[in-house]
Amino acid sequence: MRKPATFPRHLAADPRQFASVRRIVLSDGPEAGIETLAFSTGGGLDFWVTVGRLMDIATLSWRGVQLGWQSPAGLRRPDTGPADRERRFSTAFGGFLNTCGFDHIRQPADGRPLHGSAPFTPARLTAYGEDWDAAVPMLFCEGEAICWAHGGLGYRLQRRIEAPIGGSSLSLRDQVTVIGAEPAPVMALYHFNLGYPMIEDCTVELDGDRLLGPLSVPEDAMVPASLHPATSAQASCSVHGQAATVTFRWDAVELPFLQLWRDLRPGAGVMSIEPCSIGRLDDGRNAPSPLLKPGGSRLFAIDIDVADLR
Repeated sequence: MRKPATFPRHLAADPRQFASVRRIVLSDGPEAGIETLAFSTGGGLDFWVTVGRLMDIATLSWRGVQLGWQSPAGLRRPDTGPADRERRFSTAFGGFLNTCGFDHIRQPADGRPLHGSAPFTPARLTAYGEDWDAAVPMLFCEGEAICWAHGGLGYRLQRRIEAPIGGSSLSLRDQVTVIGAEPAPVMALYHFNLGYPMIEDCTVELDGDRLLGPLSVPEDAMVPASLHPATSAQASCSVHGQAATVTFRWDAVELPFLQLWRDLRPGAGVMSIEPCSIGRLDDGRNAPSPLLKPGGSRLFAIDIDVADLR
């Protein structure tokens, strides 16, 4: 991780000339009404946090090149009607990060939809801005989302995202608390999606060992998900692509597995890097997950660093 750049604040009328978080609302087509925070670190890294979609990360660009995969469906919330409830994730899947959980992840099972009930839930923004006076000047946002149904399971997500001013990294910190009346599992899968040009000739490494690549696009068929256990307490997955190297680091105690999935067929062009909290059985169902009492929480921490390809 390179040292963040410093800026001569006294030479600018407004320090947002160097780095900023700006609050905007999308207004076009199916994205209309999605509240969004536009982060610009001043160090080459720019990204959007969509408050209206669980405070997930919608776009992520490095030196003006978009690295995150963009879906034809846009950054909309899915239709949650009964006709598509099982597969509603697929109707709005897109952007750099989709957070999956917390009652379920992976394929529909036991009445739970694909990747659970949390994805695309609107969040409540509680704080955002630029902290120039911190020991490391920082852009940040905080918010919470409630995923709850009477008689069912309930969760509170509290999220903070930070990015050093002048830097090329961001950090995500989540606390997921059980708020229902009954004990419940807390499952999480962080669905990071990379698109062209990152996928061209890219390689993927986990804890220093190569798992994939170099990949050649396009491919003829979608490749089923593969599961890989982390081999160190602080897991590290690096994707070396045409535009940059993106490195994901996370606490493997809470997220002990990395799942990989890709669809590099023409018209698709997406590869997913997915740190997750539980394994997968031979039949494709989730491995058992411990139950937490009401008020119990799990903490998930992921750091992302972007650098020029060496």
